[in-house]
Amino acid sequence: MYSHIMGLDEELWDVLKDGVGDLALDEEWAIIDRKQHTPTQKKLYKKHHKIRGILVAALPRTECLKMSDKSTVKAMFTSLCANYEGSKKVRGAKATMFVHQYELFKMKDDESIEAMYSRFQTLVSGLHILKKSYVASDHVSKILRNLSARWRPKVTSIEEAKDLNTLSVEDLISSLKVHEIGLNEHESAKKTKSIALTSKVKSSKALKAIESEEESPDGGSNEDPTVVEKWLCFPTSFNI
Repeated sequence: MYSHIMGLDEELWDVLKDGVGDLALDEEWAIIDRKQHTPTQKKLYKKHHKIRGILVAALPRTECLKMSDKSTVKAMFTSLCANYEGSKKVRGAKATMFVHQYELFKMKDDESIEAMYSRFQTLVSGLHILKKSYVASDHVSKILRNLSARWRPKVTSIEEAKDLNTLSVEDLISSLKVHEIGLNEHESAKKTKSIALTSKVKSSKALKAIESEEESPDGGSNEDPTVVEKWLCFPTSFNI
């Protein structure tokens, strides 16, 4: 909102934040005795309604209805800040919560660098809005200290090769993403090799089982065992 309004006219932001001074407004947001205003007051009157129009156009109808009793754009803006940013006490509680989350931030074991950084950026943005932001070197150290275990060798190499006080978060994330591509490729190749080896072992075992089944119980004879049994039971001599 600040960037949009300042891009249009910086004085509009002053009217939004500081109000219209001694210009009184009636119930319908119209300046009383407008025709009797000085050129400076007329300019302020026009800017007040211009910024109010921008604010009303940007808000949904439900929000506008909540502020139907607000006579100035400053009162409307104050109401919005109270509803969405909270009071000073609420903002303090939110800031404490974000600081706590920042201190406990850690990369998940199955998380990518992109996903981790997205969570981290959301947290840092919340801190910045609540005026609890850290410097870039804090972010760099926080990320490096809390990467998952498989990143330990890379972290060590970065700490030895880079000055963490001058290294930007963007450069750090770019370096980690490049390394991540290599890690994923290596792990994929290792997994494929492991699957191929397992398959080879299983095939070898299956082949041995087939060869074993083809051999006879006595070490190589294919003679039917029932024939042997009958022969053993047949008398070897006869009485005439």
